[in-house]
Amino acid sequence: MKTFKKLLFILVGSLMLTACGTTSTVPITGRKHSLLVDDQTILSLSTQQYKEVLSKSTLSRNAQNTAMVKRVGQKLANAVETYLRNNGLASELQNFAWEFNLVADNQVNAFCMPGGKIVVYEGLLPVTQNEASLAIVLGHEIAHAVAKHSAEQMSKQIRQQYGTQILGGILGSAVGNNIGSAVQAITSAGFSFANLKYSRDNETEADHMGLIFAAMAGYDPREAIPFWQRMSQGSTGQSDILSDHPSDEKRIANLQKVMPEALRYYQGGTQSNTVNKNATNKTTRTGFKLTRTK
Repeated sequence: MKTFKKLLFILVGSLMLTACGTTSTVPITGRKHSLLVDDQTILSLSTQQYKEVLSKSTLSRNAQNTAMVKRVGQKLANAVETYLRNNGLASELQNFAWEFNLVADNQVNAFCMPGGKIVVYEGLLPVTQNEASLAIVLGHEIAHAVAKHSAEQMSKQIRQQYGTQILGGILGSAVGNNIGSAVQAITSAGFSFANLKYSRDNETEADHMGLIFAAMAGYDPREAIPFWQRMSQGSTGQSDILSDHPSDEKRIANLQKVMPEALRYYQGGTQSNTVNKNATNKTTRTGFKLTRTK
């Protein structure tokens, strides 16, 4: 027992050493997080994966819908860039090279990779039905990139895998290499920007920020409620207790809670891009998963 406690102490100490990183502040919410992965590494990886995704996809031939995706995406990008400039974050602009593509696929899905590489699937458009609802979706996805959620999730994986390697080594020396290797194999996971499952807090933060980005771009944030009501029609009613996202009902309820803040940025189609410090320092604690695949 004493030996095990000593080994556990070594493990905890090693994990504490890897807890250090670059502290970053999330725009809008003001939340701070520690990142072990720098921007250049994330951007290099995401660019490679974005090219791979496009190489395996067929772009939509619907010129009208393609133009709409690019139009809505660019309005959001302009709003985000204006916000960053107006709030002392102009240095972050170098991390974005915006691209907007509509893919011929029936998935009800969209994603934004780090660097502003956005893909929308055609199957999403019958659910969004209008530009404002599309802006709600893309605002959420862009928020993941602005908040550096991918770097945050990768940093968590690095810490977890480092701890797993230490634990595996300890178990390997204490009770056999097979068990140590098994622990490492079970807890190791791949990393995909295009299919990344964020934590509940990340999803909540993206919904919060995305609603405000849509409002800044001149889109009525209240469109988020009927959009999610339409999305909920295809819901299976699965409990969120063991999931990385809550039920659609909880999501709508939380969107309604942050709606007054978003409406302060919405001024009849004009942009309000200066942060309201009194209104942006709180982050709700239940998370959302944006997409559903039919």
